[in-house]
Amino acid sequence: MSNHHPLHHISNTQDPDPQFPNPNDDPNPNHPLQPQPRRPRGFAATNAAAGTTNKSRKEREKEKERTKLRERHRRAITSRMLAGLRQYGNFPLPVRADMNDVLAALARQAGWTVEPDGTTFRQSPPPNNASNMGPYQVMSVESSPISGSSLRNCSTRACVDCQPSVPRINESLSPASFDSIVVTESDTKVDKFTSTSPMNSSECLEAGQLMQELHCGEHGSSFSETQYVPVFVMLSSGVINNFCQLMDPDGVKQELQQLKSLKIDGVVVNCWWGIVESWVPQKYEWSGYRELFKIIRDFKMKLQVVMAFHENGGSDTSGMFISLPQWVLEIGKDNQDIFFTDRQGRRNTGCLSWGIDKERVLRGRTAIEVYFDLMRSFRTEFDDLFTDGLISAVEIGLGASGELKYPSFSERMGWRYPGIGEFQCYDKYSLLKLRNAATSRGHSFWAKGPDNAGYYNSKPHETGFFCERGDYDSYYGRFFLHWYRQVLIDHADNVLSLATLAFEGIQIVVKIPAIYWWYRTSSHAAELTAGYYNPMNQDGYSPVFEVLKKHSVTIKFLSSGLQVPDTNDSLADPEGLSWQEIYVLCIPLSTPIEAS
Repeated sequence: MSNHHPLHHISNTQDPDPQFPNPNDDPNPNHPLQPQPRRPRGFAATNAAAGTTNKSRKEREKEKERTKLRERHRRAITSRMLAGLRQYGNFPLPVRADMNDVLAALARQAGWTVEPDGTTFRQSPPPNNASNMGPYQVMSVESSPISGSSLRNCSTRACVDCQPSVPRINESLSPASFDSIVVTESDTKVDKFTSTSPMNSSECLEAGQLMQELHCGEHGSSFSETQYVPVFVMLSSGVINNFCQLMDPDGVKQELQQLKSLKIDGVVVNCWWGIVESWVPQKYEWSGYRELFKIIRDFKMKLQVVMAFHENGGSDTSGMFISLPQWVLEIGKDNQDIFFTDRQGRRNTGCLSWGIDKERVLRGRTAIEVYFDLMRSFRTEFDDLFTDGLISAVEIGLGASGELKYPSFSERMGWRYPGIGEFQCYDKYSLLKLRNAATSRGHSFWAKGPDNAGYYNSKPHETGFFCERGDYDSYYGRFFLHWYRQVLIDHADNVLSLATLAFEGIQIVVKIPAIYWWYRTSSHAAELTAGYYNPMNQDGYSPVFEVLKKHSVTIKFLSSGLQVPDTNDSLADPEGLSWQEIYVLCIPLSTPIEAS
């Protein structure tokens, strides 16, 4: 083989040239050797050097491309790691987190303190008598308004002697959240989520009103100084019948006497729109509630009132069905678009569509005006109770089940946990708003809801819209979801503006749902259909909390003790959702809060 290799017969390590063959390859061994070629000089040498330069430039460009590919690959891996830490590890990392953010989060998780300038030190161990109470305890806790600059002191009375007799937390309680006032409520439900929002039995505890103020340490907060947590109990919806009559005064007195013996501070009562203004517009009947409130006053208990602008499906312990006012339902027979509508055209009569908030379709009034007139009538009727301080707070119903959400999970429509639900924007008034928004963006063909978002009981991966890298993250998807959320925010802003006017000086409460199933997916499909634009690469709660903070309202937040098994097909993560909401709420505060 070596006899045929040209390098063995070429001197000065020059490359072989076909014009000067190897003499060993010549069939005639006596053939004279050809002279060696001269090195190129002058113009020829310049051309050769240029060829070498072009070759090296191409190599450099190729190396740059390879470097770019390596960098993209590295960033992709980093992105997946950060997403995993946020989604599965509950690390509150910013959207554009770098390795410093990751190291700081890991250090804090390990018990270290990391200050903004990078100073890191080990925290001193807590004292033995420090309270271990955190945001995920079974006990219900509520605090008073938190200013944007600081958190101040609080005092709490320990109700130790009544703890053995504390009633259980209702399993049908819907999750909620907080802003200027913190409310934590416990949910022991494991296998099913129901849309019934309030606790509806005297056996169930509700968070107490106005635990004066929360004390925070330099590097966190602690409830170790807490001495008094007011506790309220929600009375059954069946206390008042559909004709606004108090059903069983003696039974109510006996029930209140029992609660008083347990040192319960007060009760929560639903004031149903469908009862108070049932038959004739702007004719309000309060007699049953007046009698009930008088009994509560005689027992010297506090009162929280819920302005319930939705129907009660009879799923509570009373089994009592309370619809929207009859005159509203009569209007709905001729104009079904006043109700929320799904993609199949089915109407949900549980509450009014937000599309008519400013449409005069309710006997010459808009939906916002109807809500305001009822709130103003209540404030006028019970002015003495407000003056005497008996009524400590008023909760405003803002949507399905009284919670700020679309009715995307209606069991009446066939939804069952853990279905993703459906978008509720197909009434003509909402579609008109969508068309106007799409036209203003210059994409009139976007004036439609998604056609591949599945059905009430679909799973995210079964749809083209919510699946991994689905249309929810396309240009159209982002536009639609942003518009869908903005309608929710505008509704809350409009109603609360009038609520704070009607109940000036009274604490306003808003309930926000905790939609924690499919939280461990990239799209967070169930949250999207409910109106919370909170996929993995978005913060869907800050814009909502901003408008609630604007009105200085209390936000009810469910602190779930639920431990979801890893084998759960719904990929639920209630604690992850709670941590996100806590993180969003604590960031604007100058005094940091650490939740244990």
